Amino acid sequence: MEEAGRAGTALLMEAASLARLHAALQNAGYRVIGPVVRDSAIILDELQSADDLPFGWGVQLEPGGYRIRQRADSAAFGHSAGPQSWKQYLHPPREKMWSVRRTGDGLEVEAADEPAQRMAFIGVRPCDLRAIAIQDEVLGAERHPGSRYASRRAGVFIVAVNCTEPGETCFCTSMGAGPEAGPGYDLALTELVDDAGHRFLVEIGSPAGADLLADVPTTPADDATDGRARSAVAAAADLMGRSMPADGLRDLMAGSTDAARWDDVASRCLTCGNCTMACPTCFCTTVEDVTELHGDHAERWQLWDSCFDLDFSYLHGGPVRSSPRSRYRQWLTHKLGTWHDQFGSSGCVGCGRCIVWCPVGIDLTEEVAALQAEAAQAQAAQAQAAQAQAGQVQAGQAQAVQVQVPDVQTRDAAAGQAEAGSGQP
Repeated sequence: MEEAGRAGTALLMEAASLARLHAALQNAGYRVIGPVVRDSAIILDELQSADDLPFGWGVQLEPGGYRIRQRADSAAFGHSAGPQSWKQYLHPPREKMWSVRRTGDGLEVEAADEPAQRMAFIGVRPCDLRAIAIQDEVLGAERHPGSRYASRRAGVFIVAVNCTEPGETCFCTSMGAGPEAGPGYDLALTELVDDAGHRFLVEIGSPAGADLLADVPTTPADDATDGRARSAVAAAADLMGRSMPADGLRDLMAGSTDAARWDDVASRCLTCGNCTMACPTCFCTTVEDVTELHGDHAERWQLWDSCFDLDFSYLHGGPVRSSPRSRYRQWLTHKLGTWHDQFGSSGCVGCGRCIVWCPVGIDLTEEVAALQAEAAQAQAAQAQAAQAQAGQVQAGQAQAVQVQVPDVQTRDAAAGQAEAGSGQP
């Protein structure tokens, strides 16, 4: 097992050894969380055993549509990103901040401290791994040392799974978030189901990953199997159902604030906020104070919020963004544009959840393409107008020269007549 101690080493693990991996994580004190089939969807939940994984299940995706389907093989991770993301465990949708109660001596405030919990995430897609890294930048220890997010994040073990079959609405390649897992995992798996059997290529990403893998049966990967796995991941980049422009998104968003396309999308958008709830990087919250009827006990809770909520931008006198146009524009321009200014990257990882879980099937890749086309059309019109204006200037200059030429000839003729009249040679 010396080979397993080096980060980057490629090993092979049989599918049956997922049970050993699950047991090793539990023995290390982790609460193991992964994908399961429930209520006609593949969701995230605590795994009581590796048998809870969705063996033989895949998904069919479309704008505004999601359906699970049975696969022809027994793949455990043969599905795309589901309705939930790992955000719910690191940045919960609802958590108590503090409580206060009235006593005989006054008010007693108690912080809602939660016990430290170690969690292991199995089946983290590359897009979701990138999303966790983005949330680390927004909410993590560097910006908010000692925060609840930082405390939870410090106790997380990540088993990533490289994508070989992206979904119909995926576009992680164009966002630089897949199909191969980037940095941040402890172990990364690439699933292979073929005539040679059901197995995983395993790569080690951290010392913790190497230590845990010591309790799981593995063998060194042969070159042929290693190459087959890596080729399958590389090929997935050409199987994406969507794409986003590779460059210029930030500038496009900054230059499109008055675009007519915002009216078009606003006519379809319900401002329900589904896209922000399903998004693995959206992080906005609000607070809610709850008081018991007798008035002796109150609590403050932090809840997920959405920029699509009319009251989200409420200031004294009313909301700043009162129209669906302005709220959709705020979400998309922040996600793809001003996120760069705040955090140094895009806020989108190309998982496609916002497309799938939009009730009316709004596709942000189509909206960006439309904004890009409108901007190009405006630039072409400006160039044509500038060219026409330049032509008018040139024509005017030519006409001025033609007017001046007779004046010069007349002046020379007059000078000649004057000389002749004076009798000078």
